[in-house]
Amino acid sequence: MTRKKTVWFEVEEGETIEECLNRLAAAGYTVAGRKEEPVFMEKDGAYIPVRQVIKFKGILKES
Repeated sequence: MTRKKTVWFEVEEGETIEECLNRLAAAGYTVAGRKEEPVFMEKDGAYIPVRQVIKFKGILKES
């Protein structure tokens, strides 16, 4: 089975950034980028920020 060369790892709710980075490294990837996306909820016609989704781009380590 071949693994993807590039994978996005999302920081799960209740997980710290460090735990996500450890999970990324344990899977055999190194960090190549980061992006953040806001999550909004509509309430009374206005959009309210609920949380921030953080994702890390992992590149497969060379063997």
